[in-house]
Amino acid sequence: MIVRPMQPEDAIICAQWMAETPLWQRYGVTQTSAQLRFELALQHQATIAVAEREEPGVGFKPILGFVWYAVRGAFERSGYIPLIGVAPGRYNQGVGAALMDYAEGQVYQQVGELFLLVSDFNKPAQRFYQRRGFIQVGVLPDYILPGISELIYYKRRPSGGK
Repeated sequence: MIVRPMQPEDAIICAQWMAETPLWQRYGVTQTSAQLRFELALQHQATIAVAEREEPGVGFKPILGFVWYAVRGAFERSGYIPLIGVAPGRYNQGVGAALMDYAEGQVYQQVGELFLLVSDFNKPAQRFYQRRGFIQVGVLPDYILPGISELIYYKRRPSGGK
């Protein structure tokens, strides 16, 4: 698997499968809104990476997921991951782990902490982050949508890092 910076043409692919995913649909994400969000972010030099992998017989490397991260996106001192997504049908194949390894590596070169939000109903994502050493440090009730709390997760750079 290769993780590389997102290119404008990748936004179309990621936006398409985001719009097809129930989790993103719950937040009102459409292909148009997701694509516009990616395009504007890239125009403003946001750091978004995509994962791809050569697949036998396909002839190209499909985009398997993305991670959007900001080195000083939380409190202007800590890393922040506003979005991460794995393409439908690509769950439990190491895509999310590869994306998080990449983002954490980039962030921890410059800062010692990383924050992210996860929806209270998204139990698989909560378990994923907990296995990676994130701890829940807070709750934002009704932050994005009424009736849904966003859980604040935090991780400090493992000892031995910069």
